[in-house]
Amino acid sequence: MAGGSYHISSLLEKMTSSDKDFRFMATNDLMVELQKDSIKLDEESEKKVVRMLLKLLEDKNGEVQNLAVKCLGPLVGKVKEYQVETMVDTLCTNMLSDKEQLRDISSIGLKTVIAELPPAAAGSSMTANVCKKITAQLTGAIGKQEDVSVQLEALDILSDMLSSASIFSELTEHLLAQLKRNESTSTTRTYIQCVAGISRQAGHRVGEHLEKIVPLIVQYCSVEDDELREFCFQAFESFIRRCPKEIDPHIPTVMGLCLKYITFDPNYNYDNEEEEMMETGNGEDEEQESDEYSDDDDVSWKVRRAAAKCLEAMVSSRHDLLQDFYTTLSPVLISRFKEREENVRADIFSTYISLLKQTLPTQSWLHAPDASGKDEVPLRMLQSQVPRIVKALHKQLREKSIKSRQGCFSLLTELANVLPGCLAEHLPVLIPGIVFSLADKSSSSTMRIDTLAFLHVLLCTHQPEVFHPHMASLLPPVVACIGDPFYKITSEALLVAQQLVKVLRPLGKPCTFEAKPYVQDLFPAALRRLRAADLDQEVKERAICCVAHAVCHLGDHLGADLQPTLLLFLERLRNEITRLTTVKALTLIAASPLRIDLRPILGEGFPILASFLRKNHRALRLSTLTALDALVRNYSDSLKPAMLEAVLAELPALISESDMHVSQLAILLLTALAEVCPSCLSKASGPVLAEIFQLVHSPLLQGGTLGAITDFLRVLAAAPAAGCAELLRQLTEPIYRCGAAGPPAAHRQTFHAVAKCVAALCAACPREAPGAVRRFLQDARSPGRGSAVRVLAFLCLAELGRGASLAEQGELQAVLLEAFASPSEEEKAAASYALGSIGVGSLQQFLPFLLREIGSQPRRQYLLLTSLRELLGACPPAALGPYVEQVWALLFRHCECAEEGTRSVVAECLGRLALVNPAQLLPRLQEQLASGSPHARSTVVTAVKFTIADQPQPIDALLKGCIGDFLKTLQDPDLNVRRVALAMLNSAAHNKPSLIRELLGSALPSLYAETRLRRELIREVEMGPFKHTVDDGLDVRKAAFECMYTLLESCLDRLDIYEYLDHVEDGLKDHYDIQMLTFILLARLAALRPQAVLQRLERLVEPLRATCSTKVKAGSVKQEFEKQDELKRSALRAVAALLTIPEVEKSPAMAEFCSQIRASPEMASLFESIQKDSAALPSAESMELS
Repeated sequence: MAGGSYHISSLLEKMTSSDKDFRFMATNDLMVELQKDSIKLDEESEKKVVRMLLKLLEDKNGEVQNLAVKCLGPLVGKVKEYQVETMVDTLCTNMLSDKEQLRDISSIGLKTVIAELPPAAAGSSMTANVCKKITAQLTGAIGKQEDVSVQLEALDILSDMLSSASIFSELTEHLLAQLKRNESTSTTRTYIQCVAGISRQAGHRVGEHLEKIVPLIVQYCSVEDDELREFCFQAFESFIRRCPKEIDPHIPTVMGLCLKYITFDPNYNYDNEEEEMMETGNGEDEEQESDEYSDDDDVSWKVRRAAAKCLEAMVSSRHDLLQDFYTTLSPVLISRFKEREENVRADIFSTYISLLKQTLPTQSWLHAPDASGKDEVPLRMLQSQVPRIVKALHKQLREKSIKSRQGCFSLLTELANVLPGCLAEHLPVLIPGIVFSLADKSSSSTMRIDTLAFLHVLLCTHQPEVFHPHMASLLPPVVACIGDPFYKITSEALLVAQQLVKVLRPLGKPCTFEAKPYVQDLFPAALRRLRAADLDQEVKERAICCVAHAVCHLGDHLGADLQPTLLLFLERLRNEITRLTTVKALTLIAASPLRIDLRPILGEGFPILASFLRKNHRALRLSTLTALDALVRNYSDSLKPAMLEAVLAELPALISESDMHVSQLAILLLTALAEVCPSCLSKASGPVLAEIFQLVHSPLLQGGTLGAITDFLRVLAAAPAAGCAELLRQLTEPIYRCGAAGPPAAHRQTFHAVAKCVAALCAACPREAPGAVRRFLQDARSPGRGSAVRVLAFLCLAELGRGASLAEQGELQAVLLEAFASPSEEEKAAASYALGSIGVGSLQQFLPFLLREIGSQPRRQYLLLTSLRELLGACPPAALGPYVEQVWALLFRHCECAEEGTRSVVAECLGRLALVNPAQLLPRLQEQLASGSPHARSTVVTAVKFTIADQPQPIDALLKGCIGDFLKTLQDPDLNVRRVALAMLNSAAHNKPSLIRELLGSALPSLYAETRLRRELIREVEMGPFKHTVDDGLDVRKAAFECMYTLLESCLDRLDIYEYLDHVEDGLKDHYDIQMLTFILLARLAALRPQAVLQRLERLVEPLRATCSTKVKAGSVKQEFEKQDELKRSALRAVAALLTIPEVEKSPAMAEFCSQIRASPEMASLFESIQKDSAALPSAESMELS
């Protein structure tokens, strides 16, 4: 002890030396001593050390100053409380110094001291006392100082102090105590404002104190003080937005208060106003305005506005309470549309718009058309309230207040989007308001634009017939707006005019309305805009579209105006700025059922369109191909061979695997040309066919482009001078040439594409088919032909047998079975596929044969079952009817097979068979759930997965009734059964969420249970001298997290997001595969539920930081380095997604992690490249997890 004090004394003596190096070394040694746990200072030494360090903060040497400030941190835990207070006093005084350097170093010193204060929970009063001292001095300094930099520094230190959890709790408790005291109304107001402000900034950290805070604020709502009430509602709004989970128990109370005070207007009687309105009518607006009640002292409107904003926060964050909102909230809001204060009325409109947005049905593939029931109840409730909404709004549409009218139109626009067609019977009262806003001279530009936008939505969401009686009043103001000098009004009006054209004469259904009188007003106005050259780009494009729609729908009423209009289009086609829009316009006109006479422009227009195919502008090429296709199909008699040949010359260059969409459209155009002018195609067929056959052999070819090629080949082969045999030879020659010996050289997809093209050619030339079948059969039988040739032969036989019966080929079955013994896996797979496909066209011969073989050939079972799967998948259900029982019995004999691959194929066969007769077969699958064999149970559950498709099917209604029983297998004792049950849940959530939405309450606990790491499933396997860890539960956890991701996309409203986040948090610390999944999950959550993620940010950032700072051992293999690099990249992608959350920068943990990323050159460059990538890519709505 004495030795320690003596050593400290000698260091202090050296610190007074005039030599800066002595001072530096002594201070450095002191820091080393203070960091030792063993050091104990007596009272005198404490005083001396504190005094000396505070003195050194003013040292002339910057390095000594820096070391002195670093010593303050460890010193806090080594000295008594009053010494810490002395340090804080001096540092706070220095903060007000004139010397900028001293201010800066003292600021760092204060932050260092605050960071080292012990937690308040540790029983020490030091933290509270020191913080009070700092707060008192700095808040005083902020008030007195005029220097902004000092004020900012002081605020920064106070912010640091509040970020400490212990200090935050103490501060909140202090505020609560002061709130309870309620010394005066003005003080209470300040404290409530303070609580609301802290909640807005600190968010979820206030959550744990809400149980005590909310009852106090509820109590103060009944105090007769309007400003106090306003602050109470502002505090509630902040709690709802920032602490949604914790405020949940108090929502009914808060909602009751909001509904009570949104109608709180003690100084005004609305009933009198309504009576006056009825007596005076609309003619005395000015007089009524002058008589309107006005009182500067009345601030009750602030209470109503705060209540409305609080309700908006509630509506936008609680989708689950939608039905309650329509029962209790909606009628009150509708009754308050008459609010006299304009700002309050705007907030009430905004609240109702939020309610409508929450009600908007999700237009997505995720929601099946049968997803009725619970989600439709709010829509039906809203439908019943529409008359009251219109009654409350239609008078305001003719008010002088522009803000009110804009609010009305915004609300009605949202209403029309949510419930298309709901305003049809109310048009007689709404149209005068629309006309008033469009024609009123005092209306602002924004007002007219909003009115036109509403009219456009109205026209798009309602049937054309409902507008016909109102055309005479609607058309003149719209025509006037087309001629408006302000380009935005013109642009919006042209969009409305385009929709009006469709309403005047809807194509595709009978219409008795006489449109001709209205065309004379509308068309010239749009044509004037098309003729004008000095216009905004948007107006030019919309004028082209509007006139094109007019020609398409009303071309037969245009008379002498038609030809000049078409010539104008030709002019616009030559203009680089307008050519793309004009191409789309010509496509529309060419496809019109009115068969508009385009001969005046085809001669010049067709070569121009052909020249566009050479342009390096993808959108232009795509649109031009579509336009040419429409022209060729509809105007072939007006097109000369020379014009068609000019287009044909451009097409070979467009057929390439580098752009499959352009290739597809080019081949569709070729098909149209082959149909209307076979002679033109015969001249240019060489280069065209060369490119097409090259594309057929591309491994990328599939889907629509392959379909377009097979259609083209059918049309080509049907022509008289086609030379079908030659086409077949050219198609198959590359494979015959390359595959004469050895394994298949081409990609597997190439063989399938060639086989489909061969089948298309043989279907178009029936006389060639028998010869082709014999040749392929011969190839399949000849081992010397090479594996590639035999694979192609089997696939061609498969495609030919699918479309026509090959039963007369007696040796076919033997050849296929013989191939099952081939050493080549590709040949075996192709023969298996062929056996199933040929069975589709020859069911009576092949299905019984296939069933016999499955029963008698156990060694070939997998290949034979694969054939059966192919047959069941492609055969029409009616044809399979007689064989159902026989096939079902056979499959159930194999559902307990030990080989998982075989069980999987059996399950798929059972699923496909169940679709043939669901009423009879689905209950049988259900019965098998009671089987004692886990293999049988897993097969049955997998079979149900294969019955769930994204398209509506007859089985859906039956599945909905019994899928709950299949989901119970999530609790099965067998691990593999639980895994396949999760796969089934994932499939249902992805393809038909409506099947499982109502069952999630019982399924989610089982799902979440499978995300946990189970130590008992981890075992060690000895592999020679090495030990290898095997986690048997990994596949189940992966299936669970994949399922969680799918539910996030399809059933978000049914998830408790905080419970969900608990399991995401666990996944972030799991195995590599699970981490990769949870990083994607986290990025998606940041977009879908940012507030919830923000509340958990501290806990979520830690595992991300751990992943990014993990280092791979030096002697590890290359794969380990690549794996860690990919993991780090994925974690940083999640960080980039988290940084898009509003207010994320307020999180200390996130700020610290970001500075850590910036400090590491390797991580900084990686993060920068990730941010660039995410900025370049369009934000995906979802990510594919396979």
